[in-house]
Amino acid sequence: MADMDTERAAARRDLAVRAAVEQGLVGGADGSEPLVCLLDVAGIRASAAALTGAFAAALPPGTPVLHAFAVKAAPLVPVLALLADAGLGCEVASPGELALARAAGVAPEHTVLDSPAKTPAELREALALGIAVNADNPQELERLDALVASAPTRSPIGVRINPQTGAGTIGALSTATATSKFGTALRDPGAREWLVRAYLDRPWLTRLHVHSGSQGVPPALAAEGVRELHALAEEINAAAGRRQVDTLDIGGGLPVNFGSDAETPTYAQYVAALREAVPALFSGAYGLVTEFGRSLLAKHGLVLSRVEYTKVTGGRPIALTHAGVQLATRTVYAPAAWPLRILPYDAKGAPLTGAPVAQDIAGPACFAGDLLASARELPLLSPGDLIAVPDTGAYAFTAHYGYNSLPRPAVHGFTVTASGEVRFAMARPAQSLTEIAAEAGGGFTRALL
Repeated sequence: MADMDTERAAARRDLAVRAAVEQGLVGGADGSEPLVCLLDVAGIRASAAALTGAFAAALPPGTPVLHAFAVKAAPLVPVLALLADAGLGCEVASPGELALARAAGVAPEHTVLDSPAKTPAELREALALGIAVNADNPQELERLDALVASAPTRSPIGVRINPQTGAGTIGALSTATATSKFGTALRDPGAREWLVRAYLDRPWLTRLHVHSGSQGVPPALAAEGVRELHALAEEINAAAGRRQVDTLDIGGGLPVNFGSDAETPTYAQYVAALREAVPALFSGAYGLVTEFGRSLLAKHGLVLSRVEYTKVTGGRPIALTHAGVQLATRTVYAPAAWPLRILPYDAKGAPLTGAPVAQDIAGPACFAGDLLASARELPLLSPGDLIAVPDTGAYAFTAHYGYNSLPRPAVHGFTVTASGEVRFAMARPAQSLTEIAAEAGGGFTRALL
């Protein structure tokens, strides 16, 4: 079944590329539409169903579960609304992300606020709305003491812990190291005792939070952090003599396979890793919250760019395109950690064939490192051909990087009917040059004179 789903997704992608050319979303010799970004709506729904289904199959009926999408992975209001329609909430980490969730119509009770640097104003707003809050540190908890005492709130409140279970292969994304900036370090001297006492002194603390997964962290290692979370909840409840902690927020961070169309690891495999590490998590004794982001969206995004020029430098063919650091920032700055595939198409949107030739795929930014791929073996590209960059639905074109004031490209969702017709719906318009100038202080031209 998984192989069939992968083949269907690849077939939808090929249809979407051809349709994007035919419907004028990309291509054209006049240069008017050199770049577009696409989201596979059916693929996003399938990932949401796989997530909810994997946990539902493992939990007793009626166990409260909130799957809160990590908004930072794809901060687009239509995406959040689509996921809400599929039964997901939102995990937000800034006032802007909360504004996006609210604009998408996500209910406060389906929203979780996480951030290591929440201001009093952010906390006050969340508590007034009834949004769940995870405190990062003792000082934040002291702020919450005053806010909770000053006004009643419906917000579930918890504390984030750092289980200090170790790093994955990408240090910058590893949140459970000995010195991570996130949460209260569980293994530091006196920390565990302080946490238990903090809960006993605050009957309104009813949740515990951990986020030990990320790209580069295998599910088994992430599950170790969840095991530590569950053990701490049991300890707190035993000390309290009652079920004070009733919900465990186990975070997200399921890795994504960027090497092929296969979606691995799966949510079912992650649940299996959790069941092996902490089987009591699935007893129904605790409600659960998850915070997945990349694994829900990455495989369903596609950057599509026209090849503007080609040349040979030092014997190396180079294809100059409009897709670069502004859309795949992590890949450009850390290519070994974030490699992306390049799929070649001809000017009409048909898969390009031919003998593979090692060539660079370069972006439009004015620095030498703006490369999506180096010495990549592909059929030799020519001006007017197209490159498609899959697996970019999260932390890529959805979070534009404004280098060289390159405009944000349009984003379209697409669906494919039973008859093979591709229908596009705009999720974000292309940014105009007037908007770029306004964003850069264009209304304050003489302010510094």
